[in-house]
Amino acid sequence: MEIDKAIGESEDKRLKTKYNNAIFIITRALSLYSIEEVAFSFNGGKDSTVLLHLLRAGYFLHKKEMSSSNGGLSSFPVRTIYFESPSAFTEINAFTYDAAQTYGIQLDIIRQDFKSGLEALLKANPIRAIFLGVRIGDPTAVGQEQFSPSSPGWPPFMRVNPILDWSYRDVWAFLLACKVKYCSLYDQGYTSIGSIHDTVPNALLSVNDTSSKEKFKPAYLLSDGRLERAGRVKKNASVKNDIDGDSQKHEVLLASVIAVGDEILSGTVEDRLGLYLCKKLTSVGWSVQQTSVIRNDIDSVSEEVDRQRSICDMVFIYGGVGPLHSDVTLAGVAKAFGVRLAPDEEFEEYLRHLISEQCTGDRNEMAQLPEGITELLHHEKLSVPLIKCRNVIVLAATNTEELEKEWECLTELTKLGGSTSLMESKRLMTSLTDVEVAEPLSKLGLEFPDIYLGCYRKSRQGPIIICLKGKDNARIDSAVQALCKKFKEGVFVDMK
Repeated sequence: MEIDKAIGESEDKRLKTKYNNAIFIITRALSLYSIEEVAFSFNGGKDSTVLLHLLRAGYFLHKKEMSSSNGGLSSFPVRTIYFESPSAFTEINAFTYDAAQTYGIQLDIIRQDFKSGLEALLKANPIRAIFLGVRIGDPTAVGQEQFSPSSPGWPPFMRVNPILDWSYRDVWAFLLACKVKYCSLYDQGYTSIGSIHDTVPNALLSVNDTSSKEKFKPAYLLSDGRLERAGRVKKNASVKNDIDGDSQKHEVLLASVIAVGDEILSGTVEDRLGLYLCKKLTSVGWSVQQTSVIRNDIDSVSEEVDRQRSICDMVFIYGGVGPLHSDVTLAGVAKAFGVRLAPDEEFEEYLRHLISEQCTGDRNEMAQLPEGITELLHHEKLSVPLIKCRNVIVLAATNTEELEKEWECLTELTKLGGSTSLMESKRLMTSLTDVEVAEPLSKLGLEFPDIYLGCYRKSRQGPIIICLKGKDNARIDSAVQALCKKFKEGVFVDMK
């Protein structure tokens, strides 16, 4: 069989692993269901084309194993569904019909919407499983596994996703290694094809040419798979911030800081990142409600994140991010939200560019992110984007220099530094004893309930520092005057 032979001769170890895993899923499905009970949803796109040839190879190998036959594959017996749409590219239609003729495919052409078409098809035929060319990153991929029952409200069938964990690179590695035909649009700069209304060539493949007609390089030359969908026409998008909306109703935005690390708890490493974050958050008007240090344990991280995300506008967590067995932060965040970790193709591409020589396997554990809730915050100063899971920011910094860079980028990308709740503050220093200031400060708190009053010493014998914070500078000045009136002149020194 030419597909199996081509992969066998390839020197791409990753592709071979992806291929073998996909073939296993296909042959497993063909063992569970009879050929009359399975179908293949084909749409003429690159992912679907990959699956077509994987199914051809998988059926051949399954048939060979069952009958010990070495014969060829003259036809493709799997029922193939094609949803024909008036908004499809003519090139997609032409390629689909050409592939059907070339590989002996009997097409069931459906001219209804996907759900209605499936309902009619399953009602007329004993189909129990449908092969789909879904990949992680597709809008419909959230929550799916290689074998996933159809969603509630849909006709009952098993969704079989052999290429769920394939990347853009894997798709093109397969098509080129097997030297199979694909839709001609991909040679015209299209990298992800939807309808004629929302798809244009990927501008990143544009060729500088003196001619009036713009030209594009083929899709397989797109070096950065993260930008596969750059040719999809979108409405103006902006960074979604969970600090917008209801959270702005708080007079002061609330934050918590979580450090993950056994080395901190054992006293082996001093945590300076927490101190830095508290200073920065306070400087832009946030109120830090709590800082905590958690051991490298998924359940411990999950419980703390779940507790803090429910009471704070934003949670900042650092430590425990990486490929080591002790790096459990992302798994803990995923568990806190009740989702799984799943491969993120976009993030994997960033890692591949950063540590390409170390990405030799078929699966990069560092690219496993909480599924369906993760937003990547891109900034040109960062080699990899920041990870935001709803109101939880996962920081990768390991020292204050790295954290400073991440903080600067974060404040540019979000409204962290532009809060309307920005606090004013004033600090007073005095040599009075704790006993002398205790009662006057208590009364001052009753007189000015809208002003935060804090006291601390840098050393036991050092002066008391009194901090007053509030949204209204005039109110802070009034509180300072009221406090000074309770003592002799010159007792307090304004720390500017």
